[in-house]
Amino acid sequence: MIKVTLREKPLKSDNQSLYLDYYPPITHPETGKKTRREFLNLYIYNNPKTPEEKKQNKETLHLANGVRSKREVQIRNREFGFKENVNINVDVLKFYKDIVDDYYNKGSKSNYFTWQSSYKHFELFCSKGITSKDLDIRFIKRYRNYLLNAEVNRNIDEVKTLSRNTASTYFKHFLYVLKLAYSENFIDKDLAKDAEYIKEEETQREYLTEEELKILWNTPIKKEVIKHMAMFSALSGLRFVDVRNLQWENIYQDKHQGYYIQLREQKTNSTKNHPINETAYSILKKQNTKDGFVFRNIEYTQISKPLKDWLTASGIKKKISFHNFRHSYATLQLANGTDIYTVSKLLGHKNVTTTQIYTKVLDKNKIEAANRIKLDLDGI
Repeated sequence: MIKVTLREKPLKSDNQSLYLDYYPPITHPETGKKTRREFLNLYIYNNPKTPEEKKQNKETLHLANGVRSKREVQIRNREFGFKENVNINVDVLKFYKDIVDDYYNKGSKSNYFTWQSSYKHFELFCSKGITSKDLDIRFIKRYRNYLLNAEVNRNIDEVKTLSRNTASTYFKHFLYVLKLAYSENFIDKDLAKDAEYIKEEETQREYLTEEELKILWNTPIKKEVIKHMAMFSALSGLRFVDVRNLQWENIYQDKHQGYYIQLREQKTNSTKNHPINETAYSILKKQNTKDGFVFRNIEYTQISKPLKDWLTASGIKKKISFHNFRHSYATLQLANGTDIYTVSKLLGHKNVTTTQIYTKVLDKNKIEAANRIKLDLDGI
């Protein structure tokens, strides 16, 4: 057991500085180095002469002994189940920002922008700053409630709250930060473990029919490469980041498998052979590239406006983002008879339950189809 002793260090000013002596040494919470001393910034007179000086010495020693007792309790608690050598003074905002920047440095731009938005809300909530010692269950509950009611200014005349699903995503980011803080000894409890998640609302995933995809293909767009990337996603089921990172040296053809891509997915970090059809390959051949990246000089932030204008020009009224082209691939595969387990593998889902969301879209289509047949029968 670590012993904590209150000691005095003589100063030239004829005062004494009070400090705690730890034996064996502890890890300093700010430097991360082993140390035996914690100076308290408390001072006493070496030779008190007046009643006031004696009174001040007594009160200061009482305060210092209180700190010593508190440290003993903290050390004892850690020995009975709490983590040791916890740095309780970490700037949580900076720690969160470092995680966000890491996504940017890894080249995962779409993830970066989502994380950046979640960080901005956390920064607003913690406008006065926060250290790891301030994190507890009550703080987590307050932040959860904030996200469920947070306002978003889309323009001057329109103020809305975050959608529940966006709030859920941002809260998951925060819980990830907590888990990482716990693993790196910045907090002594796994606070994320007992947190109440924000349950997502079930949403209708829009997709494009085969007819709508044909209309889009024949609709002009300012940046032709965006059309090609979107249609390739609809024909391959790949995410934007995997389409953007596609390189010619990863594209193969043989008589058994036809055209396929040797793909390392950014999200799952797994490698697989991903088959594509001749139409998808023909879109790749339309690019003015022969080696390296197939699609060049396109980032996720560049596609939103051209994509929206393209949809508007086509006359399609659905709310479609780039990711909906991947949804279209999954839904059309199921609609054309591909079993859900095969579709799950093609999408790179680790669990088939993730793929089942697309079957609900088809169930809705079946209901709409059934209601299209209406007969005016006598006596009915």
